[in-house]
Amino acid sequence: MELIDLVRQNRSYRRFDQSAPIAESTLRELVALARITPSGMNAQPLRYMLSCEPGMNDRIFGTLSWAGSLKDWDGPEPGEQPTGYIVVLIDKAINPNAAHDVGIACQTMLLGAAERSLGGCMIGSVRRKELAEIMEIPDNHTIALVLALGTPVEHVVLEEVDSDASVKYYREPDGTHHVPKRKLEDLILKSFG
Repeated sequence: MELIDLVRQNRSYRRFDQSAPIAESTLRELVALARITPSGMNAQPLRYMLSCEPGMNDRIFGTLSWAGSLKDWDGPEPGEQPTGYIVVLIDKAINPNAAHDVGIACQTMLLGAAERSLGGCMIGSVRRKELAEIMEIPDNHTIALVLALGTPVEHVVLEEVDSDASVKYYREPDGTHHVPKRKLEDLILKSFG
């Protein structure tokens, strides 16, 4: 599969086939991809906690908020919840300001998931203190993001929109998820080629 196809396939999926488990080995493979990505000053401050165990998954799920733009949707229903999680941590002793590392690592893991016909969503809306207690996260680590992963069951449509149009994602009654994207010519301010 070409990179452009992986990028198109890599959407923020929020509904999954909960009967299709993710193996711990798959989560480890995704972290192995993140491990070899660039890191600011090569400091490598990111650490990871993994879960593919249904009981722990339920507890993690309870700390997350889903789809801020979908005000009438509380998140995936039972049967459509993620089957795996990668909790991305920053070791504060190494570099407490590692936002670039987090973005690079998470996007790489999601592309790896897409290559395996999995999908995921980067979730930043997390009750961090509660999740840290549940997972017994060491005090010198902060939760950057949670990657929710699984086999997607929703259809996502990319739509090209004009620069003045809304880019707020939305769902149709049949569950089709629409993601507006600005046109390339509206993003490039100037080219010196």
